[in-house]
Parts: sequence; C-alpha cells; structure tokens
Amino acid sequence: MSTKMAEPSKCNQCEGSLYGQKFILNAEIPHCVKCYEKLFCNNCFACGQLIGCTSKDVSFKAQHWHGECFLCKMCNQSLVDQPFATRDEMLVCSACHITEFSAKCHACLKNIMPGSKKMEHKGNSWHEACFTCKSCQQLIGTKSFIQKDASNYCLCCYEKNFALQCIHCKKPIITGGVNYHDQPWHKECFVCTGCKQQLAGQRFTSRDDLVYCFDCFCNLFAKRCAYCTTPISGLGGSKYISFQERQWHNDCFNCKRCCVSLVGRGFLTCNDDVFCPDCGKDI
Repeated sequence: MSTKMAEPSKCNQCEGSLYGQKFILNAEIPHCVKCYEKLFCNNCFACGQLIGCTSKDVSFKAQHWHGECFLCKMCNQSLVDQPFATRDEMLVCSACHITEFSAKCHACLKNIMPGSKKMEHKGNSWHEACFTCKSCQQLIGTKSFIQKDASNYCLCCYEKNFALQCIHCKKPIITGGVNYHDQPWHKECFVCTGCKQQLAGQRFTSRDDLVYCFDCFCNLFAKRCAYCTTPISGLGGSKYISFQERQWHNDCFNCKRCCVSLVGRGFLTCNDDVFCPDCGKDI
C-alpha cells in the first residue's frame, strides 16, 4: 500500500501560498521561486545579476556565471563545455591562450603547444626539433652547447669553428680563458712558474718571459733588506733606500742606536749599521 506525499501549502520562508505556484524543495523544505533564488542562488561574476532557477549556473573556483556570460575574455566565444585556461584571473579559450600566451619557438617563431616538449635557455624557448646546432644541424637536446651571436653550437662545432687554443696546452678554450701578452690561456694553465698557483685574478709579474706570483717573485729575485732581511719587492711603487749595494725598506732605515728615521737625512755607517750624525759622533 503506497501513500502520496501531500502537496505543500505555503513557502517555508515567506509563508506565501504555493497553491497553483511553482515551488522548489530544498532538503524537503518548500520555497517559492522568489525566496529560493534570494536564499540559495548566486550572482553572476560577469554581469553581477542573479542567476535564476531557470538559468544555467556555471561555476569555477567558487565563482559563478550565467551560461551565456561564461565567455572567453578575448574572443567572446562561449566556454560552456569547452576547454579553457586562466590568465591573470581572466578566462581564455584554449585557442586564444595558445595564440596569445604560449611561448614562441626562437627558431621557427611558431607557438609551442601546451604539453609539448620544449627547450629553454636564457629566456628563450625552442621546439625540441628546432633546438639544433647551427653548424652541423644535429639535435642538441640535453647535451652541452655554447651560444654565439644568438645561435647555438654543439661543443664539437664550437671548438672547430671558434675556440681559441691555449698557448700552453694547445687545447681549445671553451670558457674561463685568460689573455696575457695577446696570447690565450686556460685559467688552470696560467700558473706561477714557481709555486704553480693559478694567477687569474691575482697579482703577478714576469721575468725572462716567465710569470710569477708576487710571493715567488720576491723570494726568488727581490733584494733583501739589510735590517730585517725580508724581500724588498719594489712593486706597486713601494719605496726603499739603496746605499753601497745594500738596500733597506723605508721603515727599516733607522739609526741603530736611537732608532730615529734616517730617510732624507744625513747618516754615518759603521760595518753593517747606520747611525744618525749625533749618535755617530760616539762611534
């Protein structure tokens, strides 16, 4: 035996009569159309108007549109049941998104379709098939390459066509070269003749066409101070005193007895020592 549910007599919200009127049940609670739309319907994100019960409500990320308002921002084509994307919070159909926003291949200037493999370097993009060596036309892929004059070259072609040869080891210089006396060197080949320390970015000098770091040059060739016995480099404009084949640092050229500086003054010598005129009287 079945029972028939009684037709509701009034709206649960405004208590208006529902006899002969359209109504909507929400959780088995009857509402007239006006009250239902006021309580439960959304406003359209595009036009701001209410999306009534008889209109199609399209939602995306907690926002709602009339079906007829759910359009591509660029071409105004309907996006209902169509693939679309978002750009700066605006809705764009797939065709417009590809045309306007997809990366363009640096070689063929055509769009790189979303989902297809692309290669990127310093802000530029290529189709995988367009990312080739300028010289041999072979695919570069993930192999090492060098860019010259906005073109890409595999290492083999770059070495053959452009790379300088190190004056020391005779091998191509790909990166990090040093130029000295108009000759190219690898950084790792441009070293001190004495201690073999790399000289790129360091103070160095040369003697008999050989290069030395500052310390090695001083230890090997510089004269030594008659007082402190450490090297007098003379490099960088440093001053020193020279007298009878002996040299002193300016700071070391002092009276042996009273320690007054003798730079620019008269002095007396006794054996290996120097004295001011006053102290020299007692020698």
